[in-house]
Amino acid sequence: MKGINLFILVVGILMIAGCGSHKQSSYADKMMQEHATDKPIANAESEVAPSNPVKARNVNYATVDGHEVQGYLAVPEMEKGSTPGIIVIHEWWGLNDNIRAMARRFAGEGYAALAVDLYDGKVASNPDSAYALMKASMNHANANIENLKQAYSYLADSVMATKIGVIGWCFGGGWSLRTALAMPDKVDATVIYYGQLVTDPDQLKTLQMPIAAFFGGLDKSIPEQTIHKFESTLDSLGKSVQVKIYPDANHAFANPSGTRYNPEAAKDAWKLTLDFFSKNLK
Repeated sequence: MKGINLFILVVGILMIAGCGSHKQSSYADKMMQEHATDKPIANAESEVAPSNPVKARNVNYATVDGHEVQGYLAVPEMEKGSTPGIIVIHEWWGLNDNIRAMARRFAGEGYAALAVDLYDGKVASNPDSAYALMKASMNHANANIENLKQAYSYLADSVMATKIGVIGWCFGGGWSLRTALAMPDKVDATVIYYGQLVTDPDQLKTLQMPIAAFFGGLDKSIPEQTIHKFESTLDSLGKSVQVKIYPDANHAFANPSGTRYNPEAAKDAWKLTLDFFSKNLK
């Protein structure tokens, strides 16, 4: 009997592990479907200059599993004293020129923006490589959380940020929420762009910061019923949440270096994002 019980226990553990892996693979598969015909192209919108002069450089902000992690830090050029900080989490393409440009744009608005790297220095140039990098990263969730916690510490201790928010798009949108869940009493504001959501009230009840989230109505990877459940659960828990769905926008609508860019939705979401961060970080 002991042998049978041990066998059942082992099988149960393997099944749970398999379910977790399957869930991650399923999400990666959905991202692949959304980006199957997409590519990280450059256009005029992806080269918008910051509204004010900024300084930017590569920085080593973390050491995870014995390896240094390099990110991209952008700060206001006319910086006077400490500024609010923002952890900027890349899409499934990786820490590419578009994400660096977004960090500079945030710096131009008066923030110290640290664009982190969850792909071990690699950047994708096509959907197949992005899919592989995303799956590999999601299989190292604990390392990613440690990475993001050290990003927070870097902004708090090295940059002396007064308050710290987090933002991410696509793959990074899901990790923006995970960052908030990992540091529910430290992160001061969270922004999610079409990222994987959590609707479990037991997990969401720990959050202490306001949340803003933006989605495309044509995005098949994140059903509207899941978005509404996310919002209603946070509402029922008494959390501050702001959700907007753009009916005619698709997944990755805010990425100016992609083929699914929607200028109207992106500009509106950007304005709301700046208003949200200004209210909660400045």
